[in-house]
Amino acid sequence: MNKKEVTYQNLSKWHRFLLIFISGAGSGIIYIPIYMKNVFYEPLLIGLNISNAELGFLSGMYGIMATILYIPCGILADKVRLRTLAWVGFVSTSLLVFWYATMPSYTILVLIFALFAFTTILLFWGCRYKLLRFSDSEENYPAVVGFSYALYGLGGLSINSVALIIFNATPDYVIGVQYSLMFLGAVILALGILSFFAIPRFEDEIITDPAKKFNINEMLTAMKHPGVWLASITLFFVMIVYMGMNYTTPYMTDVFLAPLTLVGIVGMIRYYGIALISAPLLGGIAKKNSSPSKTILVAMIGAAICCFALVFLPQTASFLIASIVIILVLGFLANGAYGIASSVLTETHVPPHIFGAATGMLSVIGFLPESFMHQLFGSYIDQYANGGYSIIFTILAASGVIAVICCAATQFYIKKSRSRKEDINLELS
Repeated sequence: MNKKEVTYQNLSKWHRFLLIFISGAGSGIIYIPIYMKNVFYEPLLIGLNISNAELGFLSGMYGIMATILYIPCGILADKVRLRTLAWVGFVSTSLLVFWYATMPSYTILVLIFALFAFTTILLFWGCRYKLLRFSDSEENYPAVVGFSYALYGLGGLSINSVALIIFNATPDYVIGVQYSLMFLGAVILALGILSFFAIPRFEDEIITDPAKKFNINEMLTAMKHPGVWLASITLFFVMIVYMGMNYTTPYMTDVFLAPLTLVGIVGMIRYYGIALISAPLLGGIAKKNSSPSKTILVAMIGAAICCFALVFLPQTASFLIASIVIILVLGFLANGAYGIASSVLTETHVPPHIFGAATGMLSVIGFLPESFMHQLFGSYIDQYANGGYSIIFTILAASGVIAVICCAATQFYIKKSRSRKEDINLELS
């Protein structure tokens, strides 16, 4: 293995593309087994022989562990080579997926989902964006991130499509889930092997300067900045809508008796296909009007309307097409808002020297809903059957409204800060 350290300038365009592919498409694939219920909800319930609440708790366990590991994953990324984080993250995840495919007991499944957080968050998430940063120039970073999100959607959509074909070719749900997981494990293992050989040793990827290492004072400073809290709370409620919309998958099956193949296709389009266009499009709008919070505000108004529409939509088979249209519009708005939510940090002018700490705080607070909402929503379905979906969509609509209020508060803060700055300038002049 070549021990020489390089920069992106030493790499060919093809090699740089390969690194962006590993980060973008790789992140769209490595999380498929964890969020498999977004597409294969009913088959997982039957195949694993568990309840809605238990299936939700698996995601909740992953969310709890992920929340704990978001900050240390960034610290680890500054101490360990990107190649090591990537290939070990992929390979260890693939081994867990193969274990998952044995359809173990529920207790073992909880353990597997807790371990998924270590392999996909502590290891892989820490190098996901850093690998993009080293793959091209700083000026091109926004474009590289946008392209990686397109690869994220493309990777997730294509691999899920193959998994759906494999599932439909099997005689029953149990075997279908097993074969689909084995296929996913093999693809993730291949990504690990590719990472081992494709990712070079970059200059300056290991931080040795004490001034640049994690500092608790930076976190404390970040906690005092209103913009960090506004961005974090906004992401918290956007995240509820973004993750909660995935319950439209069992909703179509239980309420409208939609065929599983149709449900799977709609689920893939809603979660991965729409991501190809929604985040880049809303990102372009946010850039044009120089205000991510205004863009999120409008998107969340639309998302809240869609959720209220699902609450009041008659639960009869004749309204299946109407529900699919609403679901896809909701997916477009929620995906787009989620994709640009972190930009509120820059809009509120969070200083560069605490930006890393601010991003860590944003991740911990913003992604917190993942630790509790899946089990809660699953229990509603277990307890109230189809009536549970009305409760779920009402919560999503309310979260959308609160996100709108947070965006309005962000606009008020920005205007107040600008006015204060102008007053200071007048006093100095």
